[in-house]
Amino acid sequence: MKKNFIIGITILLIGCKNDNSSIEINSSGLTLLERIKAPKGYDWITEERGSFGEFLQNTKLKKTGSQILDFRQNPISNQTEHVAIMDYDIGEKDLQQCADAVIRLRAEYLYQQKRFDDISFHFTNGDVFNWNDYKIGIRPQLISSTKISFNNVANEDDSYASFRNYLDVIFMYAGTISLNKESIGISDNKKIKTGDFIVTPGSPGHAVIILGRAKNKQGEIIFLLAQGYTPAQSIHVITNPYDGEINPWYKLDVSKNPTITARYTFVKTNIRTFKN
Repeated sequence: MKKNFIIGITILLIGCKNDNSSIEINSSGLTLLERIKAPKGYDWITEERGSFGEFLQNTKLKKTGSQILDFRQNPISNQTEHVAIMDYDIGEKDLQQCADAVIRLRAEYLYQQKRFDDISFHFTNGDVFNWNDYKIGIRPQLISSTKISFNNVANEDDSYASFRNYLDVIFMYAGTISLNKESIGISDNKKIKTGDFIVTPGSPGHAVIILGRAKNKQGEIIFLLAQGYTPAQSIHVITNPYDGEINPWYKLDVSKNPTITARYTFVKTNIRTFKN
């Protein structure tokens, strides 16, 4: 009886999913704003010039039809629940996972804006490590499971390649717990913006980032979401297999639990924003 009940629930859940054939895209579009169309009755919200939101809207995408690859450059098994791949390297180690994808996008924006003093992230143990220290040769060294020392052991290097190596260090020591702690919770739906993220802090936890917004004449706003995942893999824009009318967009509500996304259920809708 119990077995039959579980099978029935599984079939019901699968039946609730939609195929992706109704998603409207411009296959030649190079950016999110150019490629993914807003659903009928909605229009893209143009983000403020120079903002994190504008940066995300205009980040380059890999060509239409690209597969999600893992850090070994192998396609992952699930290729059905994404609509676009962001054009960022994955790295050669299993580091750039979910929280790391959010950090990667924020760091790339700050680097592009030359806001080098703001490129600073917490480790899970609470320590802070910033780009300005890394580029002059300071490196973290693990003393114990919770203690890290910082020593000047490398040559100064402020190149982008060095910046990318800095991010790998952050990915190694940061995660959903530190991302949650260094951000501010949002309690008003009207304040949710592009660049904010949903996070479940934990080991494991998960995080997705808002890449864009669209609005209808009634003032209702919907959102595009992207994520990294485990193992480390391409940062990808996820579909919404549970709402065919707006797929791949999502409705978000800070007071509604859970928030169910294509590959993860957030038991608590913990939407947060970066402090700086």
